[in-house]
Amino acid sequence: METPLTPLEFARRARRLYPDREAVVDGAVRLTYRQFFERCDRWSAALLSLGVRPGDRVAYIAPNTHAHLEGYYAVPQMGGVIVPINYRLTADDFAYIINHSGARVVCAHPDYFETVDKVRAQLPHVTHFVALEGARPGWLDYEATLASASPTFERPSIRETDLLAINYTSGTTARPKGVMNTHRNAALNVLGTLAHLPFSCADRYLWTLPMFHCNGWTFVWLMTAVGGAHLCLRKVDPKAVFEMAAKESATFLCAAPTVLISIANAPAALRQLAPRNLRVMTAGAPPAAATIERVEGELGWHLTHVYGLTETSPFMTICEPRPQHVALEPGARARMKARQGVEFLTAGEVRVLGDDGNEVPHDGATLGEITVRGNCVMGGYYNDPEGTAEAMRGGWFHSGDVAVVHPDGYLEIRDRLKDVIISGGENISSIEVESALLRHPAVQEVAVVGLPHEKWGESPHAFVVVLSGATVSEAELRQFAREHLAHFKVPQGFTFLNELPKTATGKIQKYVLRGRRANMAAQ
Repeated sequence: METPLTPLEFARRARRLYPDREAVVDGAVRLTYRQFFERCDRWSAALLSLGVRPGDRVAYIAPNTHAHLEGYYAVPQMGGVIVPINYRLTADDFAYIINHSGARVVCAHPDYFETVDKVRAQLPHVTHFVALEGARPGWLDYEATLASASPTFERPSIRETDLLAINYTSGTTARPKGVMNTHRNAALNVLGTLAHLPFSCADRYLWTLPMFHCNGWTFVWLMTAVGGAHLCLRKVDPKAVFEMAAKESATFLCAAPTVLISIANAPAALRQLAPRNLRVMTAGAPPAAATIERVEGELGWHLTHVYGLTETSPFMTICEPRPQHVALEPGARARMKARQGVEFLTAGEVRVLGDDGNEVPHDGATLGEITVRGNCVMGGYYNDPEGTAEAMRGGWFHSGDVAVVHPDGYLEIRDRLKDVIISGGENISSIEVESALLRHPAVQEVAVVGLPHEKWGESPHAFVVVLSGATVSEAELRQFAREHLAHFKVPQGFTFLNELPKTATGKIQKYVLRGRRANMAAQ
């Protein structure tokens, strides 16, 4: 009587309970769950007819569209493995990931036809290129293929330990790693999210998060599990977010802190469009308390902060609200919500370990590395046993994030291991400095990195994006920092930029900033 833990079980239930409910909105396209799953079944049958077999990989390069969403059901239910690719990567990156994953089929949106065609000769193992929209010489037409495919196919037996997706990391400093996520990983992340947060078939989820980012933090399956509506947003900018949220009565969205910053700083006329009480989940980087305070105070939205990695499928912890937090004044409550929180219900055991391998004291000061062992941890890095062994040394997955644990048991990240600034023997958290500077009314975004210093070894340097229409000088920001930080943590220098370099998932590329500053110094 055992049922494997797989998101496909959520799809089975949704087919039965919600066939006539609206499943997907994508521009002029509106699909009920009956229509959506019929399309998924036809694509599964089509893939089998194209020679794709259980265990084969199917790559997707596409924004948040209904065709992309269909892949998260059609591919795994016929036993295949989906490989969602960051569409902002280069042609060479596309070629590397497609070849490394061993993908036999590449499905792409028209925006990426030309880029894929540039490296097509480098992809000897790909048997079919599929145009998800429109037509392209030498490419299969997705819609035409669906129309001619059978609505039924033979469903293979799926085990919960089977590979569901290979999700590639950002690859900001080296080649991206292929994270192997299983059916069990994904199902438990969905169940854990549903245990912590209330969802129902009345929810309408606005796709502001890229689906390729760890399977949209598993919301590609979660909203289907509850029979909610997927509101596809192909390009994320504040205007599109507010207009679609209003038009389609969105109730929930996920966004990295950088996206939240752009939303919170949108013109007042746009912000007034947004429905009040919209719920938001943020992750991907530690959010500043000032950002949380603005999102909740000015927009009237309710924010939940979670933490994890692609390697943890993805959620490890959640800043779980408790009754005593309600009585806090807004600033203090925002600072509490900025913490990474406590173990996610289905993640497993999370500990912050010191250099000696022991758990750090819960004093809010002693630094250690966040580690985890349990249900959320990936099956390993694809075709990379050395990388897998290093990441999982000692029986724990090592996150690379430095944190403290407060007396109440809540974790708070202080930095990435590689981003901790050691100045004159003192450890400086770049996140702490960034959070302080973000409280200045003229600062929209900021990134702090350590740069070489003759006396101190290295010292903090701030890269600042100023709000449109605002002005602030380096001297003013330095004085503001001195009022809010210990003096040794105050940046030695400030560089003003129009925008910060980021990955497609909203993470600031600090290595780019270090290199840019080094090049400026060399000149």
